[in-house]
Amino acid sequence: MIPYGRQTISEEDIEAVTNVLRSDWLTQGPAVSAFEQAVLDFCGARFAVAVNSATSALEIACQALGLKDGGLLWTVPNTFVASANCGCRCGADVDFIDIEPDTHNLSVRALTEKLQSAKIAGRLPDIVVAVHFAGHSCEMESIHRLSQEYNFRVIEDASHAIGGSYKETVIGSCRWSDITVFSFHPVKIVTSGEGGMSVTNDPDLAHRMALLRSHGITKDPAYLEQKDCGIWYYEQQILGANYRMTDIQAALAVSQLSKLSDFLSRRREIVAIYNKGLAELSAISLPVERRDTKSAWHLYTIEVQGGDKERRRMFDHLRSEGLGVQVHYLPVHLQPYYREMGFSQGDFPIAENYSNRTISLPLFPSMTDEDIQTIISVVTQACSDILS
Repeated sequence: MIPYGRQTISEEDIEAVTNVLRSDWLTQGPAVSAFEQAVLDFCGARFAVAVNSATSALEIACQALGLKDGGLLWTVPNTFVASANCGCRCGADVDFIDIEPDTHNLSVRALTEKLQSAKIAGRLPDIVVAVHFAGHSCEMESIHRLSQEYNFRVIEDASHAIGGSYKETVIGSCRWSDITVFSFHPVKIVTSGEGGMSVTNDPDLAHRMALLRSHGITKDPAYLEQKDCGIWYYEQQILGANYRMTDIQAALAVSQLSKLSDFLSRRREIVAIYNKGLAELSAISLPVERRDTKSAWHLYTIEVQGGDKERRRMFDHLRSEGLGVQVHYLPVHLQPYYREMGFSQGDFPIAENYSNRTISLPLFPSMTDEDIQTIISVVTQACSDILS
């Protein structure tokens, strides 16, 4: 079975982890700071807070921005549930914005219309989470402009998108957002095993997120209420949790990050081969990359013409032929938890239609050219035999 995603672990990665295991620091040591700095050097933001998952990164981002009971977070239905759950975890309400039919990212038109209605109703969002689906950036400049007009904060959920760019600006620079979140899960472009990070240009947000990841505790003399109490002294200043990343994870991530350029180059090679090999198949639609965006290509998604019935037939056939295809995503608002909040079928028709037709093909750097040609051949045959 060729999986849809797979980590690429080198001997250098293993040596980096082994060196930490032989050191004095397994957690809360120098490797975490080194990883944070490496990400900042790459993306150009000022501050980074590494945590144990992108889910945790989203939660501390929302908390740092002041989201709480009675607040409101908007995001898209076409994402993993964590992009919405972070709002619920703060006690806030959650609502959704439909997506673009080509990039499957947040629709600026839909966002604008929803904001206009929300302003009249007196219920504007506190935070909008813009998800860079499959590695392709949202239209961040337009979203930023709307945030200034309607006074909401912006989180970029770039879990899929490290290494991508928008308008020649690296994703993670926070040029058009308050905070950007990355994921380092094993199927992502760079992995730390499990892990995430929030980056920002705001020192106050960075300080608050650092507190939130470690029980709300600080030992930094610059922030202590009581001064000159001894080097052992610490204060819990807010209610946080243990969201810390270990040095073992960080060492793996630093080593992985050094190969990011190679990972991205290979992903783009694979996408180019897919695009050429599948271009003539009328039974499926291929993903797009807008001119002002350079996708990180975390996913390669096709859309099956027809609907859920045709997609199911194609999916089952590809699986039977040894392709570990997947579906990204089931619409968040149709999950039972969110249905209980009042969401239902038909609320966000573009996202629902896309979800009924999408299949993610395998895409990871260690795929061989033979693997790619096998996938193209199986998909081509399926379009002829299953969907004709």
